[in-house]
Amino acid sequence: MRIGLLAEGGYPYASGGAGLWCDRLVRGLGQHEFDVYAFSRSEAQEDAGWVPLPPQVGRVRTAPLWAAEDDGVVYGRRARRRFTEHYGELAAVLCAAADPAAPDARPAAPPGPARVSPEADRFATALNGLAELARDEGGLAAALRSETAVRALERACRAPRALRAAREARVPDLLAVAAHLEQALRPLSLDWYEEDGLGAVDLCHATAGGAAALPGLLAHHFFGIPLLVTEYGVRLRTHYLTRPDSSPAVRSLLAAFHGRLAAETYRRAAFITPGNAHARRWQERCGADRAKLRTVHPGMDATPFDEVGESPGSADPRTLVWVGRVEPAKDLVSLLHAFAEIRKEEPGTRLRIIGGPSGAEGAGYLGHCRALAAQLFPDEAEGPHSVGDNPVSFEEIGGPDLPTVADAYASGAVTVLSSVVEGFPTGLVEAMFCGRATVSTDVGAVVEVIGGTGLVVPPRNPRALAEACVSLLRDPARRERLGAAARARALELFTVEQNVAAFHGLYLEIVARTPVRRLLLNAGGDPLPFATPAEAHVPGHWTDPTPRAVPTWATSTPVRATPAPATEAAR
Repeated sequence: MRIGLLAEGGYPYASGGAGLWCDRLVRGLGQHEFDVYAFSRSEAQEDAGWVPLPPQVGRVRTAPLWAAEDDGVVYGRRARRRFTEHYGELAAVLCAAADPAAPDARPAAPPGPARVSPEADRFATALNGLAELARDEGGLAAALRSETAVRALERACRAPRALRAAREARVPDLLAVAAHLEQALRPLSLDWYEEDGLGAVDLCHATAGGAAALPGLLAHHFFGIPLLVTEYGVRLRTHYLTRPDSSPAVRSLLAAFHGRLAAETYRRAAFITPGNAHARRWQERCGADRAKLRTVHPGMDATPFDEVGESPGSADPRTLVWVGRVEPAKDLVSLLHAFAEIRKEEPGTRLRIIGGPSGAEGAGYLGHCRALAAQLFPDEAEGPHSVGDNPVSFEEIGGPDLPTVADAYASGAVTVLSSVVEGFPTGLVEAMFCGRATVSTDVGAVVEVIGGTGLVVPPRNPRALAEACVSLLRDPARRERLGAAARARALELFTVEQNVAAFHGLYLEIVARTPVRRLLLNAGGDPLPFATPAEAHVPGHWTDPTPRAVPTWATSTPVRATPAPATEAAR
């Protein structure tokens, strides 16, 4: 089958953080064809180029979300009236409806397939109306940046039944919201929604919510293409965490927009695949139907960790290892205080903190942690003429002592995770591949990943963290049992193979449930059932190279089948 892979800031860009699992998915499903539709996040990302693409990628189309281009479209009177109507309706929904994911929301109907709130229908109608206008007129760029848009937003905020936060919006707030909506709705102006574009695929697979899923919504609206949505991090949750300094009016209106967009995406999707139970709970709270949810854990390559995983006894039994990006969310301060308690019980223990800082904030945090380690553990020298050795070391992967990530985990018998915020703990899975016993804080999807093969303690609790580490340092047999169980669990649940197999099954299930769009008619003009065989979905890579024909269902008129002879029909 032909898959339209929708991505934002990831595949196929070389600098995309979420591009690795997409690349593994595409390469693992060589029996399918992929068309990639990708949004870039910055000019630097575009300059970095793409990763090498496998032969099953037939087309790549990209568009920037970080820059607005003037399309030169000038609306006539009728088009301006249509835009005012649809944009005004969209603004009215945002002002009149609370954020569907907020604890104090006032939803008109509970989420799920049985009942759909009137606000959800109004939002979908307004969104589709804007998309149809963009398709008819050639784009929305100028209209979304016009004074008409700001005035329509102002009228919605001043309506009698508007939310209090919306009524309190001032001119700077209206301009900020209008600018954000202009950026969020840029995908509506693309030329991807044609018969030979997204209309030619059998399935759209959005690799994230938000902007990445919006083309899938439009393909579903224009052509009935089924949509699969994968979220390893819920975009609506990210929006809440990244706009703490905005005014109440801006936060309320943008939360309403992103909440409505997420709910509409979940409503139209054939299946939704969260990466863990933490993301799944967020999706259910945002309106996802539980019957559509299928948890698919991220797939990771276990091969680089095989040698370490098969030799658990090679680690230093008195060394703790922390591996990751240095940033405040990792709470290394609590880890250092916990290590001070560990040293009181086990004086010979060492702690290796392995990883570089994440941005300027991470660099400042690393400096703070170095100063704290020097204060908590002054150099211990045997005599006045010898150099002391601090039991805490700060290192980075790539040096002569730690050339690979596997070497980092191999250097210690116990791996520690001390985070206060965590999504899917990739570093924890890597430690499990290496057969290492782990001590982790109970955040994000940690408990789901560990599943009883490691020790879990509350976050921001140095004493509990210290006690768990000491118990493993003193019990080599327990460390070995937990490490072996962790490796077996990781190989069963978190490999590339299981991830690819899960999506392959979902692709087949979605296409099997989707009505056939290839309408074939007999000589009398009546539909001909079972005229399209199942093998029509099989790509022709196994045959001799032939020119690719335009699919019959991509034409504007139905294809009439030639009636078979009576003897053929009798068979």
